[in-house]
Amino acid sequence: MRLNKAWFQELGIDNVKDFAPVSGGDINLAFKISTNDENYFLKVQPKNDETFFDHEIEGLNLINEVANAPKPIKSGTFERNGYLLMNYLEFGEGSQKDLGKMVAKMHEKHAPQFGLDHNIENAKNPKINTWQDNWSDFYINQRLNVLVEQIKKHGDWTVYRQSLMNRFQTKIREYYADHKVEPSLMHGDLWNGNVGFQADGTPILFDPDVFYGNREMDIAMTVLFGGFSQDFYDGYNEEYPLDEGWELRVPWYQTYYLLAHVNLFGENYGTSLESALQQSVDL
Repeated sequence: MRLNKAWFQELGIDNVKDFAPVSGGDINLAFKISTNDENYFLKVQPKNDETFFDHEIEGLNLINEVANAPKPIKSGTFERNGYLLMNYLEFGEGSQKDLGKMVAKMHEKHAPQFGLDHNIENAKNPKINTWQDNWSDFYINQRLNVLVEQIKKHGDWTVYRQSLMNRFQTKIREYYADHKVEPSLMHGDLWNGNVGFQADGTPILFDPDVFYGNREMDIAMTVLFGGFSQDFYDGYNEEYPLDEGWELRVPWYQTYYLLAHVNLFGENYGTSLESALQQSVDL
């Protein structure tokens, strides 16, 4: 698709002086639109409607209540394309310690239960967010088992993996029977490609997949693909110290993200998944 005057009228942007495609991820088209006074970032989901961005908008608004994320300006459907218009950000460098503190502040936003007020069922990795009082029930039934069922459809699940999963889920239930978890606002996809710094050094979070869960799950994602320095974890723990032994539980939550990657990309991540499951049951 191409931007034109009709698009700018739909967006409510006057006196456009420049626009160009920019990197916007794997599933959306993205553009920078410039006027004399302002720069905008436009994400477009072709052949879809504005509901495609509802969850992202919800996440950005929730995070902006306690931390820093792009600001949604307008969403809608135009010419059979869903779109989301946001402020455009200039990037710079900043402190990993400040980033860690900001993530901790996001996690300090709590809810009385685990979940969210709606499911995400139109995604390649669906999420069932029905509110639950018990973290084990939520994590096992509404995260792990949902993806196992998806992977079975592709024929990538095995008896060995099921055996490890059964043992792992027993361990989860036993541990959390005696360890209380307070539901935290989760980013949901906290890898290094979804964090950055504005030109003034302010840390910022992108592309959230929010729900209220166990904050160790977000932290495990930061460890899985790297890109976060020790200063990040020092800053986090200064603001909101993690529970003792969190490092040992990292494989428990990396298991979920590796399930997601097996579901999306197949056996390239199969060995890593089995390794995380084995570490989880050996703890």
